[in-house]
Amino acid sequence: MKRAVVVFSVMLFVLSSIAVSQAQTASKVGVVDLLKALNDSEHGKKAIAEIEAMKKSKQATIDEKGKKIEQMKAELDKQASVLSADAKKSKEEEIERLIRDFQRLVSDATAELQKKQREVEVDLIKDLRAIITKIGEEEKYFYIIEASEGGLLYYDKAVDITDKVIKKFNETKKK
Repeated sequence: MKRAVVVFSVMLFVLSSIAVSQAQTASKVGVVDLLKALNDSEHGKKAIAEIEAMKKSKQATIDEKGKKIEQMKAELDKQASVLSADAKKSKEEEIERLIRDFQRLVSDATAELQKKQREVEVDLIKDLRAIITKIGEEEKYFYIIEASEGGLLYYDKAVDITDKVIKKFNETKKK
């Protein structure tokens, strides 16, 4: 009976030692805010600036076309009383055609900007994930969780490695 108690105690001690050892090994956790990394990295800031410049360019073209349509409408309103029915109908049809072209231009510009933004985000996230994997392997993290998309509601800021990821990402992009 004493022997069984001693064996049981030794087994309990060994198992608890193994569990503590595994818990200590598995305790290194990291958290990364990918959205912050995207927006705060140098490459991310450049990409955002390029998209904004593209957006402003497209908006300028859209505004110009919109003003032209408004001018044509104003001219038609001024001349409506002196124009023949055929001439008035012709101008109205031209304005309607320009409006359809304008709507297509707005739609195409929006789609192009969204496509460009998605492409840039996918490329940046792919690069960031590679950096995160490298940091995880080099620094022996058990796992790294994504903060903004992962549904993580709370974490101690001490495990946040976002700034480390941004720094490493900026370094690799400079090379």
